[in-house]
Amino acid sequence: MATRSPWPRPLSLPCCCLLLLALGGPGFFQSHAVEVDVKDLSNNTCIYAKWMMSFLIKYETNNSEYKNATLNPSTNVTHDGSTCGNNTHAPLLAIQFGAGHSWSINFTKTNETYQGNIISFTYNTSDAVFKDAKTKGPITIVVKDTMPPVQLNTVYKCHHLDSIEVANVSLFFWDVILQAFVQNGTVSKNDSTCEADKSTVAPTTVANLTTAPITTASSPLPTTTSKPVEKPLIGNYSLKDGDKICLLATMGLQLNVSQEKPVLININPKTTNVTGSCGNTSATLRLNDSNRRLIDFTFAVKNTSANTQRFYLKEVNITLISSINGSEPLNAGNNNLSIWDTFLGSSYMCQKEQTVLVTEDLQVHTFDLRIQPFRVQNNKYSKAQECSLDDDTILIPIIVGAALAGLIVIIVIAYIIGRRKTYAGYQTL
Repeated sequence: MATRSPWPRPLSLPCCCLLLLALGGPGFFQSHAVEVDVKDLSNNTCIYAKWMMSFLIKYETNNSEYKNATLNPSTNVTHDGSTCGNNTHAPLLAIQFGAGHSWSINFTKTNETYQGNIISFTYNTSDAVFKDAKTKGPITIVVKDTMPPVQLNTVYKCHHLDSIEVANVSLFFWDVILQAFVQNGTVSKNDSTCEADKSTVAPTTVANLTTAPITTASSPLPTTTSKPVEKPLIGNYSLKDGDKICLLATMGLQLNVSQEKPVLININPKTTNVTGSCGNTSATLRLNDSNRRLIDFTFAVKNTSANTQRFYLKEVNITLISSINGSEPLNAGNNNLSIWDTFLGSSYMCQKEQTVLVTEDLQVHTFDLRIQPFRVQNNKYSKAQECSLDDDTILIPIIVGAALAGLIVIIVIAYIIGRRKTYAGYQTL
């Protein structure tokens, strides 16, 4: 359970910590590998850790809108408070970075195993990355029971991404190498691999790309065929305010990621968790597919006249943790949208495929869309306003107009031909 109460600063025993930072590879946001070697008074290692992590934080602005901020440990990292522990205080791994942000984890053990017990994360909304934040100052979240037990004198390794989502914060960890309660100051050579790595299967994506195998001159060229692009499953999503539904959404979602090679990723509603917030003038729907694909849709209300209000999709933010063609995690957004526009109190519907441009390299395709982020009555959709792509009634005046134009052309041609015949009948003999 997360709280916002201050987290007590642990008693810091004299110890020596060596902290190394290595920049990660290029990506949509920079990720940093953090390497920490905590030593005791005898200069013996007691905790060793190397990992990648990133934080995605949703915060409220002065305009009662919600925005996302991303935090990553930078080169400006300290390790005050890291300690090997003693009979009264548990070992603690702690780092501080940026403008008043900090992260820590403490460890406990039994006769056979050790594990991370409590994670504490403090972020400071006075930092410039939280532009126009309504609340200024440090906010702390605390998460308990965060790590499975690991055999003593073994190194815990987990390349698989792990995430913790609590309150408005998503914490992401991957490429973790960790040993607490190091014996005799020497990091063990025995590994304890996480279950996710043991059962990891390459993520299934729909992609119209194939790679031809290497062939010799005597081998015939292989015939390659593109995989058919499958439509995503349609998901039904909702948010509640108390016991009443305040937001309804139905849609199939497909991400189009264009980096070195284009990749299509279908969002699976069966593995997607729904969170978000409802308000009178702003609402956010967050879809989290398997802790690897996060999509935030932010809706807003605008006044078109004194008595007329409309809602529209204002912002889309996407975070992809799965490796796309070997790239770093992707984080992108577009906060200058003005689509899915309809009257407040109605729902917006578009059965045809639509494309939402997030960046030049990232688009969202929607299928069989219906959305109502405000004024949901009786837990049901209100009357829908269809998008122009679905509205077949537009074709009626076009068809009628074309028919009339064709009829006029025929009449004119017939008239001209008739006139010529008339003149021919009165020629002088």
